[in-house]
Amino acid sequence: MGVNIGGLLKTEKISFNDLKDRVIVLDAYNVIHQFLAIIRQRDGTPLKDSKGRITSHISGLLHRTGNMVESRIRPVYVFDGVPHPLKNQTLQMRKERKINAEKEWKEAIEKGDLDKAKSKAQQTSRITEEISNQSKELLRLLGIPFIQAPSEGEAQASYMVKKGDAYAVGSQDFDCLLVGSPILIRNLTSSNRRKLPGKKAYTKVNSELIRLDFNLKQLGISHKQLVDMAILIGTDFNPGVKGLGPKKSLNLIKKVGNIENAIATFGGEDAPSFEEIKEIRNIFLKPNITKEYKLEWSNPNRDKILEFLCEEYNFTKSRIEPILEKFGNIEDMMKQKTLF
Repeated sequence: MGVNIGGLLKTEKISFNDLKDRVIVLDAYNVIHQFLAIIRQRDGTPLKDSKGRITSHISGLLHRTGNMVESRIRPVYVFDGVPHPLKNQTLQMRKERKINAEKEWKEAIEKGDLDKAKSKAQQTSRITEEISNQSKELLRLLGIPFIQAPSEGEAQASYMVKKGDAYAVGSQDFDCLLVGSPILIRNLTSSNRRKLPGKKAYTKVNSELIRLDFNLKQLGISHKQLVDMAILIGTDFNPGVKGLGPKKSLNLIKKVGNIENAIATFGGEDAPSFEEIKEIRNIFLKPNITKEYKLEWSNPNRDKILEFLCEEYNFTKSRIEPILEKFGNIEDMMKQKTLF
């Protein structure tokens, strides 16, 4: 999930109605991870078809995308490519956490503690090549464009917003701001509640919009200084400097100007080298993206979707058809001028 700088940022509450006829680029892996974590049975087991294949992501993508199109939002999904080598340590740590969570999940089931079981199960989600391909096939049949990024999905999505091909990036990840997305939208869902981790209670959530330039001005820093702050705090590509959280890093960068001066001032054995700083900066400031993509929406292939969902993955036709009706305004929506 990258660096958590949310406590420093000013947000605006928005709704689906505020995004009518706008193009929103969604970080596909970010969204799919949500569905794999949330859409589960009471004991934490994900939805599966008769062959034992996980279908939580398929169900989530279908419903979420249908709700967006029904509200005249034009979604585009971007899928992660090959991660940068500096991310390997973070990925390994996540893998180990998932292994431990799987062990605790099984132990909780054996003890009959279903609440703990589901909580631990939500921490075990993995996006496999099969899950990624299934998601792309569903989007293709729905007539929703998707793009395969060469590396980080949020970097590709942010480039598309900067270029003017989309209004905002839809993601929970603040890294979208580090790679320069002018606008980030979090909690992009028609539901206004979210389950609290490990509890039976829910909390109210609102979709929120974060403007990069506005926040840089109110923080009194540049985009490059925001990246330097993040490196001090710790990103997916480096562990950060012990003792430096968001507020301390902000104050330090504002005082001394950049991370090199900050390290000279603050010290720290765990501080990255100047060579590492340069490489991490480039990940955010000069990300690996593709300029070769097309954004085209079309009417869903109803017969193929029913075949894909009902015959291949055991979804019920009577439950799928009402969702497909939400895509009925695609043709009319495409006649309208896109708003950015």
